[in-house]
Amino acid sequence: MTATDLPPHMTREDVGRLLSVRHAAPFSVLGVHKTGRERWLVAILPDAVTLEASFGKKTISIARLEGPIFAAKVPNSKFTYSLRATFENGDSWSFEDPYRFGPVLGEMDQYLIGEGTHRRLWDALGAHPMEHEGVAGTHFAVWAPNAARVSVVGDFNVWDGRRHPMRAVGHTGVWEIFLPGIAEGETYKYEIAPHEGAPFEKADPVGFGSQHPPETASVVRDITGYGWEDDTWMQTRAEAHQRDKPISIYEVHLGSWRRAPDGRMLSYKELATELIDYAKFMGFTHLEFMPVSEFPFDGSWGYQPVGMYAPTIRFGPPHEFRDLVEAAHKAGLGVILDWVPGHFPTDAHGLATFDGTHLYEHADPREGFHQDWNTLIYNYGRTEVRNFLTANAVYWLKEYHVDGLRVDAVASMLYRDYSREGDQWIPNKDGGRENYEAIDFLKEMNTVAYADVPGIMTVAEESTAFPGVSTPVDAGGLGFGFKWNMGWMNDTLRYIEKDPIYRQYDHHLMTFPIDYSFSENFILPISHDEVVHGKGSMIAKMPGNEWEKFANLRAYYGFMWAHPGKKLLFMGCEFAQWEEWNHDVSLDWDALHGPGQQGIQSLVRDLNHLYRATPALYRRDCEPSGFRWIANDPERSLTAFARYGEAEDAPVLVVCNFTPVLREGVRIGAPEPGTWTEVINTDAAAYGGGDRGNGGAVTSTEGEWDGLPQHIEITVPPLAVLVFQLQQ
Repeated sequence: MTATDLPPHMTREDVGRLLSVRHAAPFSVLGVHKTGRERWLVAILPDAVTLEASFGKKTISIARLEGPIFAAKVPNSKFTYSLRATFENGDSWSFEDPYRFGPVLGEMDQYLIGEGTHRRLWDALGAHPMEHEGVAGTHFAVWAPNAARVSVVGDFNVWDGRRHPMRAVGHTGVWEIFLPGIAEGETYKYEIAPHEGAPFEKADPVGFGSQHPPETASVVRDITGYGWEDDTWMQTRAEAHQRDKPISIYEVHLGSWRRAPDGRMLSYKELATELIDYAKFMGFTHLEFMPVSEFPFDGSWGYQPVGMYAPTIRFGPPHEFRDLVEAAHKAGLGVILDWVPGHFPTDAHGLATFDGTHLYEHADPREGFHQDWNTLIYNYGRTEVRNFLTANAVYWLKEYHVDGLRVDAVASMLYRDYSREGDQWIPNKDGGRENYEAIDFLKEMNTVAYADVPGIMTVAEESTAFPGVSTPVDAGGLGFGFKWNMGWMNDTLRYIEKDPIYRQYDHHLMTFPIDYSFSENFILPISHDEVVHGKGSMIAKMPGNEWEKFANLRAYYGFMWAHPGKKLLFMGCEFAQWEEWNHDVSLDWDALHGPGQQGIQSLVRDLNHLYRATPALYRRDCEPSGFRWIANDPERSLTAFARYGEAEDAPVLVVCNFTPVLREGVRIGAPEPGTWTEVINTDAAAYGGGDRGNGGAVTSTEGEWDGLPQHIEITVPPLAVLVFQLQQ
């Protein structure tokens, strides 16, 4: 074929762009095009020796135009066509031509993507196995508005970006292509050519699967068609997530909760039996998984995610993660995911400079770089980025039936000067430190999540006094359902770690948190952050000899479960393993051979069951009317308070002794007259204590004490918490 035989719909410029792999509109020249009465077929087949096209029973030879470009006149046929290429080694390959297929994305997709309001963005972008125009294959779509050219590459085309360049979709910045014959399990990336510089490869930001790290390609996964069998849970979960219901969360790092005897991490399917059975046995209401979005580095624990739409392959494919969630629901357990929209890593295959420009992140490091974590910050002011994140939240809630999202590091999102010196940040338009764009994003995410997925809950890990974190958006708040009470955690841990002889001087650390306990819908968190990086395990934090350490920890847990606020406890803390958490190995389940550890585990289990069965301990968690101080004696490190539910609920009286001194004949004002049953004594022998108490119950006596008209006289064991409930 000579230059004069150039197909009429092509120019020499088209040829040059195809050869340099810089053609922005490959569908305008590749495939079959009709000019006048003639039809021409053009294809790119690098390394092919010959190329044929079959139209029904008619086969014609496609001549080489130049380099890997083949072109020829083809018949006006009612038949679709297929191609067959041969190579120097004698191999041949028959295939459907991707360039004979029309677009998959419609006008509504384009409109919503352009507007940044596509609530189901994952239906449009990513890799979707499907049937298109009667042929099975996979549709690929990716947002890369500043690219000169984008191609899909994978094993199916020997990772050659010349073979499958994509079409630009309108003015959305999205590129798409349907590749026939590509099915579940294929690995792929996008080869992106910037306007200047060499092409590079990126994993799919909306990919539903990934290779096992350290490999970095995306994997085609069919996320449709899972036969959910958790209707009973889904129809009733909204009630379980109200602020007047018991919520006790077991936080889990899936890779180190328990391992097989050979050190192998358990799979989602194994966890669906072992973890679910254990959490149910322990009486927790919810599981919280540390991030499962795909991440490259094990040591980040998932908090530096790359594949925001892909459950990590470390424990199995996506449908097996669904098996785990479904098993939890069938056991009556909710599932909360740690979700990380605050930053992302700089890994070359990830979102950083995705299309050769600062697309997802700010260009200025004073806005776009986290110095503490060496990560990049999303540009929340860009509508497409905000849509990417908001849709991701809804994706986990809808596609995986997750019941809640705990949003990581919210404080780092709210403030432009977070962990920065004066010249390292840029003020907002009003000269202040608040990040208006991030605040608007969080409000939008919560509004959309609660509107689109009824019955869920969102939780903020927010360490400052930013107002209204758990206030509805229409009332001026951020819209979260709950907030971690970091102040309570910091103050009470500081107190309990002190030698008891000094606690009298810091009694306020245990009492002051109540002053703000009802300013938000709080969860009391003892999370993974408290038992790593040299902080020691919970039992190791406790002062004194071994017996005193266990007594201190029992008392602390008794105080925590009795205090206003929902509960969260990190794995391993519930049985007091001695070593701090190490993500590379299993929890030390052998520690349960020790009576002290068995006692702690039994106590946590009993506290969970008592909490769930006692409305006074949860109904008014977020209301001042649910709490009353009875007594505070700093010199003896003694405190007492009452908890109330509704009028029909039996009140609870809690007495705490944080010294190693047995207190006998202690008078405590009783909220109401009658017999008070001792429902928890952390000094009970069953928990490893000295079994000192009050014979199971005490009856109030008339006589004013602590400002109340009646009182009880009790024995308060050393380093112990007693919980009494009024008999009705």
